Amino acid sequence: MDLVTLKRTIEALLFAAGAPITVPQIVEVVEELDTRTARSLLTELQDEYDANARGFKLVEVQKGYQLATRQDYSASVQKLFTKEIAARLSPAALEALAIVAYHQPVTRAEVEDIRGVNSDSVLNSLIERKLITISGRRDVPGRPLLYATTDRFLEHFGLRDVADLPSLDELGEMFARPAPLAADDVHAA
Repeated sequence: MDLVTLKRTIEALLFAAGAPITVPQIVEVVEELDTRTARSLLTELQDEYDANARGFKLVEVQKGYQLATRQDYSASVQKLFTKEIAARLSPAALEALAIVAYHQPVTRAEVEDIRGVNSDSVLNSLIERKLITISGRRDVPGRPLLYATTDRFLEHFGLRDVADLPSLDELGEMFARPAPLAADDVHAA
């Protein structure tokens, strides 16, 4: 295969995977590729998508590479999937997940202190969904379990590392801004 065909093959794999794929996985599937060439072609794809201002981009996440929506278009995509996301994670689950993400490793009692309610079932639900995991025990009397986010959490939110999360100040600014009006919201005088 020529390099253009190899690059388009990688692109097809990224599109079809729907989740991050690693360079070794790509090399295993596309036998004509070696690791160095695969990485080079992935970089070329990233550059192409950036140069053409596509609606998506190729991002490197902790476990490999995946196609992701460009920030400029995330609001539209979010509208499309709002009901699906809401059905999957309740407001309580999202709240607990945010607490774990920003305060990890964190105990159940710490999550409950912040939320103000019992969080056993919510934390168990997040563990079942593999968004958080038990990462150890705190070295204090009673040795409570510690919770932390997982690789699946990073993949789900398109992050390479938890350090990529917006700061709490940035989140406050995002939610403090008034939402732009849609054409349907403007009433004629």
